[in-house]
Amino acid sequence: MWNRLSKDEKGFTGLEAAIVLIAFVVVAAVFSYVMLGAGFYTTQKSQEVVHTGVAQASSSIAPSGDVIVRADDDGGNADQITFYITNTAGGTSVDLDKTILTYTDEDDFVTREYMVDSTTTPVTKGPTSIPADGAWGNTYGWVYDGVIVTNDDNLLEKGEKYKVVIDVTQLLATSTAKTLPEVNEQVKIEVKPPEGAVLTLTKSLPAALSADQFYPVY
Repeated sequence: MWNRLSKDEKGFTGLEAAIVLIAFVVVAAVFSYVMLGAGFYTTQKSQEVVHTGVAQASSSIAPSGDVIVRADDDGGNADQITFYITNTAGGTSVDLDKTILTYTDEDDFVTREYMVDSTTTPVTKGPTSIPADGAWGNTYGWVYDGVIVTNDDNLLEKGEKYKVVIDVTQLLATSTAKTLPEVNEQVKIEVKPPEGAVLTLTKSLPAALSADQFYPVY
């Protein structure tokens, strides 16, 4: 008789079964929500990592045309480097005020950020106009006329070209060696935007430099 009473489950009502079932459903729902939430969070972070990686790996600055050097008054050395930069196809705008320029040759290494002197009045924009002098060594400026370039900031945007003129003598003022690059010497210029890949220009000076003459370098 005791065995029959201990195994008798007639007292297990439908209400109790419903409570147990609801408990299982609630636990499963909470667990599923936690797992789905973790999955969505991981997916979102993965997308952010991919977008950030693409933005950092792709460059928004590209060279436009040759790099030109000017020989100094005595010849044999280069005292000015000129090149043009533009925005890459599909690239984002680049704030040149936040862009860093690095110059390297055989015995000099200089890094400068562009800091416009607040006491200097910028020149009116035009085909040959330039903003106020900055710490890049000399200046950079718009190539197009002010009618075409309507923005008043130093933002390199789609369809624009900027002319960068580096006064090597001024740029090397804080360098230890302070020696101008000479014939056959290799120079490297890095334009480092706040976001995106670095634009690197590595050029070798020609075998001869006549005073005050201009030369394309490769």
